[in-house]
Amino acid sequence: MRTLLLVIFSSFIFCQNIQSQNNLDRGYKVSIGDVAPVFDMFLVDGSQLSSSDLLGKVVVLQFTASWCGVCIKEMPHLEKRVWQRFKSEDFLMIGIDLKEEQEVVKEFIAKTNVTYPIGLDSNGDIFASFTLKGAGVTRNIVLNKAGEIIFLTRLYDEKEFEKMIDVIELELSKT
Repeated sequence: MRTLLLVIFSSFIFCQNIQSQNNLDRGYKVSIGDVAPVFDMFLVDGSQLSSSDLLGKVVVLQFTASWCGVCIKEMPHLEKRVWQRFKSEDFLMIGIDLKEEQEVVKEFIAKTNVTYPIGLDSNGDIFASFTLKGAGVTRNIVLNKAGEIIFLTRLYDEKEFEKMIDVIELELSKT
């Protein structure tokens, strides 16, 4: 019995190390299970939002920028398959635009036709709280109702995107 427990524990530690390494390889400094870093930001509409406002909802933080081709490719999928599907539940999706002026972001929103809220990360501090220096911008971070990270994406991969939707759906089904 002791040997079995040791094997299970060792396997768990090994898997956690692989997960941490994968996060580093993908440019994240946060991991699944971490509480999301604290942040405050202004949305394009002028309202203010802080990480504490997200508690009690399942949340997708989508890092984006108008110059990011992969972001532009992914945003219609996020709008239709995530935001439109879950917005009437205890769910919030927020695009967080990296280092661009408000007017540029407004034009970007009009171009992509997204209706989910977009926040401004003018100096990149919010992005830097989640990612390693030099990390690419196309990312989605899913938080549970307690503000803990439950899923991390990088770039746009259809299989990973489907898995993210499954994670959101499962989390929303919890009471």
